Order: sequence, then structure tokens, then C-alpha cells
Amino acid sequence: MNNSIRVNCTKKNLKPIRDFVTEYLHALCLSDILMNQIVLAVDEICANLIIHANHEDPNKFISLTINLPKDMIRFEISDNGEAFNRSEYREPDIEEHVKVGKKGGVGIALVNRIMDKVEFSSNGNKNTCLLYKKIK
Repeated sequence: MNNSIRVNCTKKNLKPIRDFVTEYLHALCLSDILMNQIVLAVDEICANLIIHANHEDPNKFISLTINLPKDMIRFEISDNGEAFNRSEYREPDIEEHVKVGKKGGVGIALVNRIMDKVEFSSNGNKNTCLLYKKIK
């Protein structure tokens, strides 16, 4: 089974990414809830990279690779856009967002809740996000 995909930075490529992750996860016999949560987390990171880091520039690309280290699934998402500065990130009050009906701005908070470990790094012009989820 193919474990990587590379797409250009347009929002229409979010569906092929979701389909790729879903197909890969089906082979692992995960619960529907867990599978949907993982797909959501990966989709959120990819959407942020396409929209915010790469400004939907179809001449830029993001890559996603899935690996299965022991009892875990690992997603490596990389691009050459603007780096996400985690030290400047302040988690929003999700309950307040819901109460006032604010849309957007909670993606990273959701990813942090869904995944067991989230790492961001930059090396030169390459940015990488690693997502880890323990599986049985």
C-alpha cells in the first residue's frame, strides 16, 4: 500500500488527502470514531498549510507520509511555506467560540486534543509537522 501523497496547495486537494488517509486507515481496522478523528486532524493541518502557510499557491506543494512505528501511527506533513511558530500560538477558548458562534480558529486545538503528540519543526525552508496517534 502506498504510504505517501504529494499535492499542490489548492483547497480542492483536501479531498484527495482525506481519501488517501481514510483508505490507509481502513486497513488498520480502527473504530469509525477514531478513524474520523484522525482524518479530521490530518485534514486540519493540511488545510492550514495550504491556506495559511502557502496562500493557496498551486505552484507550491505539501507532502504527507504515513508510517506505523510500534503500536502507533505517524503522519509526517511537510511543505516549503511560511513556518508555523508554535511559541506564538495561544489556544482559544473553544467553549467561548461555540457560545458566540465564531467560525474558525480552533483547528490546532482540535488536533492537539485528537492526537497523542504534535510536533512542528523547520529546517531551512522545509517545514514539518509530525502527528502521532497510539493504536492497539
